[in-house]
Amino acid sequence: MAQVPASIVTRNISDLAVETGNVYQSVSIISKRANQIAVKVKEELNSKLAEFATTVDNLEEVFENREQIEISKYYERMPKPTNMAIEEFIEGKVYFRQADDEAQTTSAF
Repeated sequence: MAQVPASIVTRNISDLAVETGNVYQSVSIISKRANQIAVKVKEELNSKLAEFATTVDNLEEVFENREQIEISKYYERMPKPTNMAIEEFIEGKVYFRQADDEAQTTSAF
């Protein structure tokens, strides 16, 4: 049987709610973690590609730069930040804090 890519795995929503007791709060936490991962990966990619930046763009240089192409392909093949965040959350690797209900109620006034 062929292995199913992680991007199309069906997830049980109740598994996401186990940690927080609320599906929406879990999704919010996963979303924030996915944004953190995306920013980190983008910074890494930009720093690696900055090494190849030149002031003059020749067609020859574009076609000759195999290293830059391989780096880009590596990042394209990486799992999506959302999938990484979901896996981290399910495995209990995401640290989060819940605000007290009293503090939320008091700050509303």
